[in-house]
Amino acid sequence: MTFSAIIPARFGSSRFPGKPLALLCGTPVIWHVYQQVSKAIDDVYVATDDERIFNIVTEFGGKVVMTSANHRSGTDRIIEAVEKLDCQSDVIINVQGDEPFIAPSQIETLKSIFVGNPSTEIATLGKRFDTIEAAENPNSPKIAVAKDGRALYFSRSVIPYIRGEERHNWLSHYPFLKHIGIYAYRRDVLLRIKHLDASPLEIAESLEQLRWLENEMIIRVGLTDTETIGIDTPDDLARAEEYLVKIQNSR
Repeated sequence: MTFSAIIPARFGSSRFPGKPLALLCGTPVIWHVYQQVSKAIDDVYVATDDERIFNIVTEFGGKVVMTSANHRSGTDRIIEAVEKLDCQSDVIINVQGDEPFIAPSQIETLKSIFVGNPSTEIATLGKRFDTIEAAENPNSPKIAVAKDGRALYFSRSVIPYIRGEERHNWLSHYPFLKHIGIYAYRRDVLLRIKHLDASPLEIAESLEQLRWLENEMIIRVGLTDTETIGIDTPDDLARAEEYLVKIQNSR
């Protein structure tokens, strides 16, 4: 089974314009993401809509492809990149361009979900919440998972509701899962997604993976204990810099 990784990286973020080029300990965020992904995947591309990002990736020796600036999501950008590159890998892995601490072990977990499991169409990751307060954050989507690892639902609300228990005790009654926004798709499934319209649940929750569930695609969830630090704002970048400095000083 063959794997490729594509890192969507657009310049025009509403909360943090140009964040792929923001410096994290002296090097661009997109460089950190590319280096981490390359530890687990040989074939890695950045898919961008901006010449500045294109040029930076080229300068550090990465592979990059230009895509449209009009995509609704990173998945749509990846679909264009796969078609432009004529990528024939069995599975395409989508790592967001603002995840400089994505761990190679997390990518390996995604890969393992497909091996010997032909029914898996899409894979993603979940991590147990440490506090109920973190689970209540609507910016951290939650996953309800079946016994066989299939995703049943994604929500910004806390799911499931624990009846008859005080909210502060909920974590002791159910392993609430935070969704880690990295995906892997079989190539043919990814190309099917291209033709799917936005679905009612997707629109309601603003979560594109609900479109796939509503179209009966099988998403399986791997578990990770590793926390990632995504960068959505300048404040996130400052926290990421503190975290990276701490890691470097502990070596």
